[in-house]
Amino acid sequence: MAPLDTKPSGAPKGVWKSGKGKGRHTPKGRQFTDEAQAEITRLLGDRPRRRDLLIEFLHLIQDEHGHISADHIAALAVEMRIGQAEIYETATFYAHFDVVKEDETPPPALTIRVCDSLSCEMAGAQQLQKALEDGLDPSNVRVLRAPCMGRCDTAPVLEIGHNHIDHATPEKVQAAIAADDTHAHLPAYETFAAYEANGGYAKLKELRESGDWEKVQEDILSSGLRGLGGAGFPSGKKWGFVRMNEGTRYLAVNGDEGEPGTFKDRFYLERTPHVFLEGMLIAAWAVEAETCFIYMRDEYPAVLEILRREIAELEQAGLIEKGYIDLRRGAGAYICGEESAMIESIEGKKGLPRHRPPFVAQVGVFNRPTLVHNVETLYWVSKICREGPECLNSTEKNGRTGLRSYSVSGRVAQPGVYLLPAGSTIVDVIEAAGGMAEGQTFKAYQPGGPSSGLLPASMDDIPLDFDTLQPHGTFIGSAAVVVLSDQDTARDAALNMLRFFEDESCGQCTPCRAGCEKAVKLMQADKWDQDLLEDLCQVMGDASICGLGQAAPNPIRLVMKHFADEI
Repeated sequence: MAPLDTKPSGAPKGVWKSGKGKGRHTPKGRQFTDEAQAEITRLLGDRPRRRDLLIEFLHLIQDEHGHISADHIAALAVEMRIGQAEIYETATFYAHFDVVKEDETPPPALTIRVCDSLSCEMAGAQQLQKALEDGLDPSNVRVLRAPCMGRCDTAPVLEIGHNHIDHATPEKVQAAIAADDTHAHLPAYETFAAYEANGGYAKLKELRESGDWEKVQEDILSSGLRGLGGAGFPSGKKWGFVRMNEGTRYLAVNGDEGEPGTFKDRFYLERTPHVFLEGMLIAAWAVEAETCFIYMRDEYPAVLEILRREIAELEQAGLIEKGYIDLRRGAGAYICGEESAMIESIEGKKGLPRHRPPFVAQVGVFNRPTLVHNVETLYWVSKICREGPECLNSTEKNGRTGLRSYSVSGRVAQPGVYLLPAGSTIVDVIEAAGGMAEGQTFKAYQPGGPSSGLLPASMDDIPLDFDTLQPHGTFIGSAAVVVLSDQDTARDAALNMLRFFEDESCGQCTPCRAGCEKAVKLMQADKWDQDLLEDLCQVMGDASICGLGQAAPNPIRLVMKHFADEI
């Protein structure tokens, strides 16, 4: 008997099915529009779709649209062939990226960030922020509190778009908005042509032709130069550590000057960028670096533009190959000032500090040996190579050798950067800054950023240098000196510092993440629970992965020790 023919009348021969046509026309997961795909393709242009460039690509989107939508993330994920979750995690780690989900409203076109660091708070930042929030239409302008912008000498400071307004007032803001003045203003600086005319880069050329890197390293060591980002490690020793490793090597410049009260790197870069650049290229020559990465904080838009222009000049002059200096833009994360977190960010990832060992001199950028230096350190490398070690080691004061760039702000008459002997005391620093501001009486000072805590005015004879402050429970760090007067309270200053650490903790380790939050709550009480705070400080100092959590207890401990009457 023939099989029953169940094929519909008129159906074509061959295999067929009676499905309902519900097959997928797209991959599973969040979809994106053709418009988003076209926009991402346009923004990225002919740039290589490398994973380490993710943060640079996120900046392109943020700059163009004022936010990063879910549509953008989905299209970028396909373009870069990485997961959307990976992009989302990276973007939301950084304060300067505004990620907007499908059901959320994008932020207003204009954002004002009001600095709330210690110097700005002392200058009235909270009142300024409230006045702006009350006086501006929130549907048109967003007002946010933000961490230190590296302009403590002109407090209070705010950033409207990418334009920094010094000694800010609501009237100045209204005028900037009316004029659509939201872009960075470049200061006058020494260009490549001017620097070269004064003998710039002659030393670099000489070393490249017939230099001995070990001789240069010896000059750096004999000068006494130590890392000026805060750690104070002898600078020349790093070169040998990196050189002993075979294969590709890199140099990474830590320009993420985020410690509140610090602005010395910006001071030098906005005036003499090529002194730094020549020092960097000399260090790169010494370790035979294949590429130099400059990681510069996003809060320095003028510096970023200066470096873009002057790097192009170096390329055009034939001093470097195109792409040899890779300028990377941070995105608002203090933790990326920690060298291993910076390297993670250079690789396009969240800036989470690495466990060590291995150290970055062995396993750094892309897991290759990496020489990491601070901006000011390389500034002095250039000076030492041109002028000899004597430019540093010939200066002595109070038993200390060398020079320090002190960033001075707070209740002084003339805040700014002052180059003084390394053995200078707070009395010398205040005197260099024109003395105390009118009507102010010296009460306390922060010797090296919030990580160093506070010392009372009575301790005014300590040389502010490496190794001299440790016996007193503090350190010089990046020499960010903030001066307090009788109009300020130490407990409020310490609370400001801990709030900063609470905001900027990367959250990777519980002692720091939960400890900073708990400390802020305890410090807001009328009377501090000192025993509980000391227990908390002990755990944070012992168990935190990096220096943020380890140093965060310093403001608490020093206030309890020296200003017990306030708590």
